[in-house]
Amino acid sequence: MAVNKPIWGEERIAHELLLKIGIRISPRTIRRYMPAKPRRPVDPKQRWMTFVRNHAKAVIASDFFIVVTATFQLVYVFVIMEIETRRILHFNVSRHPTAGWTLQQFRECITGDEGYKFLIHDRDRIYSEELDASLKSFGVTALKTPYKSPQSNAFCERLIGSARRECLDFMIPFNEAHVRQILKSWTSHYNRGRPHSSLGPGIPKPSSPKAELQTERHSVPENRRIVVTSILGGLHHEYRLDEIAA
Repeated sequence: MAVNKPIWGEERIAHELLLKIGIRISPRTIRRYMPAKPRRPVDPKQRWMTFVRNHAKAVIASDFFIVVTATFQLVYVFVIMEIETRRILHFNVSRHPTAGWTLQQFRECITGDEGYKFLIHDRDRIYSEELDASLKSFGVTALKTPYKSPQSNAFCERLIGSARRECLDFMIPFNEAHVRQILKSWTSHYNRGRPHSSLGPGIPKPSSPKAELQTERHSVPENRRIVVTSILGGLHHEYRLDEIAA
């Protein structure tokens, strides 16, 4: 209990043991067995990641990353994701992003009826005060991450890492339009066909219902066949069961 809840003192642990488990121990005895140095610093406030998980349904996150084309041009990719489902809500690319362009991207995926309450983004100057004020009209409050703390936007950073490792590291885009075309295919695969271990495993926005668990292990039903769909020229594949035509 002391390790799991560093903010608990000996009296709180004694009360927990007495009321929940039925063990009566004096706080002085508990103090003798408490760790000298807690694994995490004592902080009476709610931790950042705890807040994000508790409000996952109402939290979205956004970030920029850079793609270098075959002609060594820099293309900026902007992504917005939903924390609870890990779904990519929106993406777009531009060689010259501005605060006005960024605000337009939010307008294309947020209407105010989705129930989003918070947006996590870093302290890049492109997120201007006017942009954050405009998001307020949708009922969304901007939460700025601390300086030089990418882990505060860990879900979006993980998404960007996946985009690089699973897609962009294997492609040489020719121009801005090519980057958009590549990411459009990969985003559809990410949302509709890629299993996510953090979801149980699950798929953010499955394109077909979950397959029934087979009663006989390691076998496919006689009236079904496995269909393979190639993504991005064979870089990825999606599999599903289809009925065999009579």
